[in-house]
Amino acid sequence: MTIAYQGVQGAYSEQACKSAYPNYTPVACESFQEAMWLVEQGDADLAMIPLENSTAGRVEEIYRLIPKMALHVIAEHFEPVVHCLLGMPDANIEDIVCVGSHPQALAQCHNSILELHLEAIAKLDTAGAAKDLSAYHDKSKGAIASKLAADIYGLKVLKEHFEDVSGNVTRFFVLSNENKIPPYHDKSTYVTSLLFQVRDIPASLYKALGGFATNGVNLLKLESYPMKGTLQASQFHIDLDGHPEELKLKLALDELAFFAEDVRMLGTYEAHPFRESFKH
Repeated sequence: MTIAYQGVQGAYSEQACKSAYPNYTPVACESFQEAMWLVEQGDADLAMIPLENSTAGRVEEIYRLIPKMALHVIAEHFEPVVHCLLGMPDANIEDIVCVGSHPQALAQCHNSILELHLEAIAKLDTAGAAKDLSAYHDKSKGAIASKLAADIYGLKVLKEHFEDVSGNVTRFFVLSNENKIPPYHDKSTYVTSLLFQVRDIPASLYKALGGFATNGVNLLKLESYPMKGTLQASQFHIDLDGHPEELKLKLALDELAFFAEDVRMLGTYEAHPFRESFKH
């Protein structure tokens, strides 16, 4: 059993794979698209794809890929992120002039980078930045990555918890070729994710979402992005609190279908236990 992720060995996505699916073999991919493609072709069973971070917000590239993919969301996973400033084994923090990492990691450590007056250099991924650093043998260069990456590539942790905000966490989608909708149990909590476009009528978005309010369905997330080739039409991604077998969600989805078009169910899955912390 295999699970694909974007990055090289030591990436946070690999950590997420090991946390959520310890019995699966992680498969490193150069891009998110490649990770999804492996699952679509049957060369991997699952894909672990980062969707958003509590500090830096959504991963833009993923939201561009979701409408095009043929995969289904079968689970979500929240992975705590502890960024480390890494250097060569003989380096000190005062030696570092520039630091490389994935743009999301750079954004999550923005203030820490400014405090040290470092030049930020965008890389394809965090662990890749650590791997590159290990080949430079330059004390003036640093990387932002995990402690796991430091161990793998023989680097020194110059500062742990380099992120600006403590409690930094990334939410992942777990993607599969199969649409595995869990059976409904009234003691479990579920999330349903879908895409839709609104019809060209006045107050269309208000009317499309109104059914969730009137039927008591909690809207967990709403994202919009322009349709390809136009700035006049938008596509929306929403996460809902509920299971399609619940009457209130059935009624709300019926109302959505009346005011929206191209409604596409991405998946229904059990809510991750981390969501309980949102309530406190």
